[in-house]
Amino acid sequence: MSAPTHLDPRLLRAFVTVAEELHFTRAALRLYVAQQALSRDVRRLERELGSELFVRTTRQVTLTADGEHLLPYARRALQAQDDLIAAAGQPRPLLVDLNSPGLPTPRRVLHRARELTPGHELMARYESGLTWAAAEVLAGRLDASFGRFAGLPEALRAGLDQQPVRYEPMAVVLPEDHRLAALEEVPLAAMAGETVYAGAGNPRTPEWTDLALRLFEGRDIALAPPEPLAVGDEEFERIMARTRCPVLAVVGFPALTAMVVRPLVDPVPLSPVSLVWRKGRTHPALDGLRRAAAGIAAEEGWLRPPVEGWVSDSDLAVMSSL
Repeated sequence: MSAPTHLDPRLLRAFVTVAEELHFTRAALRLYVAQQALSRDVRRLERELGSELFVRTTRQVTLTADGEHLLPYARRALQAQDDLIAAAGQPRPLLVDLNSPGLPTPRRVLHRARELTPGHELMARYESGLTWAAAEVLAGRLDASFGRFAGLPEALRAGLDQQPVRYEPMAVVLPEDHRLAALEEVPLAAMAGETVYAGAGNPRTPEWTDLALRLFEGRDIALAPPEPLAVGDEEFERIMARTRCPVLAVVGFPALTAMVVRPLVDPVPLSPVSLVWRKGRTHPALDGLRRAAAGIAAEEGWLRPPVEGWVSDSDLAVMSSL
């Protein structure tokens, strides 16, 4: 490995993120950049160092010996940069997990928070589920996330604060030729006999699977068996095309190729969304994030569940406890 006179911190951050994920799509989602741009940054770093850092195949990404050697130094360099920014009186960027690019509520709150705090940077991450993200928040690798707080283990909840944001109406994603796809809204009773995917076996989203089990109880709706974690639209579409299985989602989830999104009704099932952060954490942009969430919730009635809505008892207790 050659010794360049200068390394762009952006390139180091790209390298470290790919090294942690060992997956370019997941790393790109974490950095809120296009996968092609991330790949170019890694290639540029490899050229500047004169060494391959990753072994890439169609099935996996692994670190080379040079990549393993560089990783701890790159982490220390990025930490030193963050410390320098903090020492100069500028808080580091607030790292905000939005769960998934397809979820509308966290995205809207982040957009409003950026408007409210123009002097601070809020960087989006995509960790795919609150259980996984909450552990990252407690470890200091994330600052905030969104999701179903009541579905977290007590050990995680004990170290976190939360602010209720929304009762989000739920939906089902269907193949466009499914028997229910022609309906504008899908009554829950019409889902009887279906097997629905709700993240079973995904270690990042057990809180979502638990919510699905509570919703499906007594309705003759089965939970689909575990599937490989789908990262990005292409993998999600591939799994859907193979399984032909409806997927539990929320209203506003983007329609993908050969699929439709239909609201669930009679009753309207509601997914509770909270803003979650580590107890004691302070940051001007976190204050902006909380103000943004409260402002939009008040404007649009996000915390007023409809009379015909369904909310699990455990979620209702958490969402009304503050």
